[in-house]
Amino acid sequence: MDLEHRPAAESALPPSPPRRGPGGGRWSPRRRDPRWTRLSERLVEAFLWLNGVASIAIITLIFVFLFKEGLQALGAVRLGDLIGHWGEDPVTGERVFKFMWQPVGEPEKFSLVPLILGSFLVALPATLISTVLGLALGIYLSEVASAGMREWLKPAVELLAGIPTVVLGFFFLVVVASLLQGLLGTHFRLNAFVGALGVSLVIIPVVASMSEDALRAVPGELREASFGLGATRWQTIRGVVLPAAVSGIAAAVILGFGRALGETMIVLMATGNGAVVTGNVFSTVRTMTATIAAELGEVVNQSTHYYILFLIGTLLFVLTFVFNLIAELVVHRLRRRLGMQ
Repeated sequence: MDLEHRPAAESALPPSPPRRGPGGGRWSPRRRDPRWTRLSERLVEAFLWLNGVASIAIITLIFVFLFKEGLQALGAVRLGDLIGHWGEDPVTGERVFKFMWQPVGEPEKFSLVPLILGSFLVALPATLISTVLGLALGIYLSEVASAGMREWLKPAVELLAGIPTVVLGFFFLVVVASLLQGLLGTHFRLNAFVGALGVSLVIIPVVASMSEDALRAVPGELREASFGLGATRWQTIRGVVLPAAVSGIAAAVILGFGRALGETMIVLMATGNGAVVTGNVFSTVRTMTATIAAELGEVVNQSTHYYILFLIGTLLFVLTFVFNLIAELVVHRLRRRLGMQ
C-alpha cells in the first residue's frame, strides 16, 4: 500500500528510531571473517575426504588380507579336493565321487560344495519370502497407506532390522523349529527352511524400504495419466508404477539376497549344521558363514584347515561384493532412466 493511500493516523507516525549497539552507536549485524569461513569449510571437506579414503583403505586391506590368507589354501590342497574326492560307498562298495566336509577326519576332506549349496538353499527361499512380503509392504507404504499410517508403520518395519540376529536365531531354535516340525512333520527339526524363515525377517526391512523408495521415485505424471485414462488404483499400480520401478525393485531383491548370503548367527543356530549335499529345503544344511563362525575359533593357526576357512571367507566376500555391485548398477540405471541424474 502506497504512503498516500494510508490512513492519516498511520502516515503521521514517526519513523522508528535506529537500533543502538551496547556502546550507543548504530547497531549492525555481526559479520564473520571470510577467512574463518573458508578455513572451516576446508576443514569439513578435509574431514569428509579422510573418512572416505579411510573407508576405502579399510575395505581394501580386508580384501587383501583375506586373499593373502585364502590363496595359501590352493598351495596346501589340490583344486579338485575343494570339489570332492573319490571314495568307496559303504553300502554298495562301489567307487563313487563324494562331496564331504570333514576337516578333522583322516584323511581331511575339504569339499566346498556342501557349504555353497547349503548357503544358497537358505538364501534363495529367504529372498523369495522377503521379496513377497517386502514388496507388498513397499507397495502399501508408497501407494495405499495414509500419511498417518505411513508415519508409524515404516519406522516399525525398519526397527525390525535392529533386532539382534542372535535373538532371532535363539527364538527360531527354541520355538519356531519345534512348531514347524509339529505342523509339517519334518524329519529334521533344524533345517534350511527354519533358517530361511529367520533370515527373511532380517531382509524384509531392506526390501520394503528400497522398494518403497523405488516406487515413490516414479513420476506422479505417470499415475495421473493412468487415472485420466480411467484406470483404477490397482490397475495403475500393476500396469504403470511397478513396471517403471522394476529396476529399483530388482536392486532391492539382489541386495537382500547378498544380505541373506552373509547372515551368520541365525543360520548357525537354526539350520542344523549338517554338511550334506541336498536340494531338500527341509533337510539339515551347513552354510559358509556358519562354518567360519563355528570352526575358526578352534582351528590350529596356519594349518590347512585354517587357510581353507579363509578361502571360504574370500569366496563369500567376492559373492556379496558382486551382488552389491550389481544392485548399485541397477539403481544407477533406474535413476538415469527417471532423469534423477
